[in-house]
Amino acid sequence: QVQLVESGGGLVQPGGSLRLSCAASRIIFSIVAMAWYRQAPGKQRELVATITSGDSTNYAESVTGRFTISRDNAKNTVYLQMNSLKPEDTAVYYCNTRLATLNWGQGTQVTVSS
Repeated sequence: QVQLVESGGGLVQPGGSLRLSCAASRIIFSIVAMAWYRQAPGKQRELVATITSGDSTNYAESVTGRFTISRDNAKNTVYLQMNSLKPEDTAVYYCNTRLATLNWGQGTQVTVSS
């Protein structure tokens, strides 16, 4: 069974940075388009950023220019570098394939607060 393990979340002040990681096991990672999602309290899960097997990226308008998605195929890992964080970025962050075809992992909590 494919497993997704997210890490790197935490509490950060507005304007700060965090780098999230997601390790994926038992999939042919290098040919799969991956994505980061987030779910804030009381809201639906939303797509934040995507990266194709060819390293093309796309971002939600709310994070464009602040977040960067990347991948290391040798490590079966996808990253999300988050800069200039805002309180509205507070959410549980998850990774999955671009079409969300895998079982969701436990996510990693990001809290942006002073």
